[in-house]
Amino acid sequence: MTSSLQIRPATPEDFDAWLPLWDGYNRFYKRVGDAAVPPDVTRLTWARFFDGLEPMHALVAARDGKLVGFAHYLYHRHTTMAGPTCYLQDLFTHESERGKGIGRALIERLYEVARAARAERVYWTTHETNATAMRLYDDVAERSGFVVYRKAL
Repeated sequence: MTSSLQIRPATPEDFDAWLPLWDGYNRFYKRVGDAAVPPDVTRLTWARFFDGLEPMHALVAARDGKLVGFAHYLYHRHTTMAGPTCYLQDLFTHESERGKGIGRALIERLYEVARAARAERVYWTTHETNATAMRLYDDVAERSGFVVYRKAL
């Protein structure tokens, strides 16, 4: 019997199943200890996904009813396009499920969702050391050539 993968919008009831994935995502990016995302920010982030006034959204991947991945994204304006652009902010697959097409399925579903929202582009960033993910990304999108700069305030 093959297991089925479902990609769907997150629901408020998914919080308890999403939280361990969120924690795993933050561990992957070494946001632990003093650098950990505070619990109130985690709860705020979750609440934003269901606030109609927020541009933030979440897709989840479920295999046989168990959450195994997520994609968090938001829409924003762009100075060179009439329609919105979609930023894929977070993409994560549970360690035991990697290499099984979940990341690709989440990205492909996001493309569908963004097209339906009349977005003209989907884009994202990843850490330069994330070679495994970059093999997938090179297959489903183009590298922009831009380098990201930032400053914490």
